[in-house]
Amino acid sequence: MTQSIDKTTLISSTCVVNSYNEWDPLEEVIVGIVDDAMFPSWNTINQWTVPPGAWDTVEEIVGEGGVAYPTEFVTAAKKCLDEFVHILEAEGVIVRRPDRMDFAAPYSTPAWQIDNGFCAANPRDVFIVVGNQIIEAPMADRGRYFESWPYRSLLRDYFKQGAQWVAAPKPRLLDDQYDPNYQVAEDGEPMRFVTTEFEPTFDAADFVRCGRDLFAQKSHVTNSLGIEWLQRHLGEEYRIHLLESRCPQAMHIDTTFMPLAPGKVLVNPEFLDISALPKILNSWDILVAPYPLFTSTNKLGVISGWANMNMLMLDHERVIVEKSQEPMIQALKNWGFVPIPCSFENYYPFAGSFHCATLDIRRSGGLQSYF
Repeated sequence: MTQSIDKTTLISSTCVVNSYNEWDPLEEVIVGIVDDAMFPSWNTINQWTVPPGAWDTVEEIVGEGGVAYPTEFVTAAKKCLDEFVHILEAEGVIVRRPDRMDFAAPYSTPAWQIDNGFCAANPRDVFIVVGNQIIEAPMADRGRYFESWPYRSLLRDYFKQGAQWVAAPKPRLLDDQYDPNYQVAEDGEPMRFVTTEFEPTFDAADFVRCGRDLFAQKSHVTNSLGIEWLQRHLGEEYRIHLLESRCPQAMHIDTTFMPLAPGKVLVNPEFLDISALPKILNSWDILVAPYPLFTSTNKLGVISGWANMNMLMLDHERVIVEKSQEPMIQALKNWGFVPIPCSFENYYPFAGSFHCATLDIRRSGGLQSYF
């Protein structure tokens, strides 16, 4: 039996997957693609997670969903990706890309069916890397149920090289997973979300990593059970700290709270009560993000203007940031960082920016405590 195993299937003794935080020197990264992207046809979550009025704009442009992104949107986003990848490779980073997938294909479970999927633009939503583990998220959006598929050849390759390949329990996403009577919380009321606690769900992008400490938020896609599942899975070696977002459209933490370097974290003054941050952050510098510039480039407006915070650290100083956001670029310089501007606004219609569009596979450095 042993003699029949092909040498190519043997696991390497050296694991190429190694990432514990958001700032150690970046060596290898997955960057998403926008090929074959489809507008969602199932919008129970989407209608609550876009900025107010934006979904009406989407429907004016594309109808009620279930159609391909216009060619001009895809072409413009690809141009942004080309510039982004060029910067990464020029800085010595290995860039990997997912496979294409037919997102126009309908699919179903025994309980429900939908007309199409979404896209492979944002690997950060689908996976979280902790050390040598690549953990697949139990996403709450039916339209993203099979979004891990374009990455399977990469995951198989990393597994053969020693990575731990883990998937959280796949939720059934029954109707009980969603509140049919959901209404946005009024001022003074506790925040509430359309996704219930029926089964554990989370998007990986609702977590950021600071070595032994991770920070998370509840949102329209991440519930308390999902956060608890990840804490139990990671074990006592790690601690997850909960942030309470004040954003009614909360989905993904990387426009709210972004660790940039040991002892430095960028926070959104609109979405977070800075005076109520976890006490563990008392020893850190709290960098208050400047308000974003709003430009006409973001045609659909499906993501928050605070995408100016959605940046990628190449190390604890160099950071890739949207070229048009001059206030953010100047603030980063004042804080001692080295911003690398890149045009990326035409990627926004695909619901992401630099941090969303990437999954850092390997950063030099090991597991540490920064608190």
